[in-house]
Amino acid sequence: MEEKVKFKNIIKTGVFTENPILVSALGLCPLLAVSTRVDNAIGMSFAVFAVLLLSNITISLIRKLVPNEIRIPIFIIVIATFVSCIESLMKAFTPELHESLGIFIPLIVVNCLILGRAEAFASKNKVLPSIIDAVGMSLGFGLVLIVFSLVREIISTQTLTFSNPFNTTQSFTLTLLPELKISLFGQAAGAFFALGVMFAITAAFHNRPKKEKKEVK
Repeated sequence: MEEKVKFKNIIKTGVFTENPILVSALGLCPLLAVSTRVDNAIGMSFAVFAVLLLSNITISLIRKLVPNEIRIPIFIIVIATFVSCIESLMKAFTPELHESLGIFIPLIVVNCLILGRAEAFASKNKVLPSIIDAVGMSLGFGLVLIVFSLVREIISTQTLTFSNPFNTTQSFTLTLLPELKISLFGQAAGAFFALGVMFAITAAFHNRPKKEKKEVK
């Protein structure tokens, strides 16, 4: 029972209380760069999840073998290895998605979220908690990235397009909010504006006054 509660708390931490984007402001580079389309956001979310999961497992397994003085270079080598594997798989099976994400796939190597979880969690915990941590943090990252992309794509194009990553000829487009189109949201300036609004909403939520519990006499 205690382990179930602990694992539940790890998931909750990744998605809500220590969300990598909303709370820790990690992974902002891919958030701003690839969020013009939901397809890109989903692809990046899965890539980050795969790298984070595999690196967490590996680093947890070797945590007692790695000298403390060189742990960071070792962690980066592990992460870079899995990023190269994921990039090769995407290039082979989802070439259009790979081309769309471009340089931001290899840049996962220097994503502070991946290295941060390796240093703060995987290097100090066993394999199973490290797996749960990877799932929780990936969920938190992916949900925010996808919602952010939804807002930007709908407002900037009035449409929402979904494509089969393995066969991009299979796709469908939904027309939404036909009377609302702000092209700025598809550009870098719009991304920064949307990011500021998102952080403002998050801060307002976290800083809202809490109701005091009335004492029962």
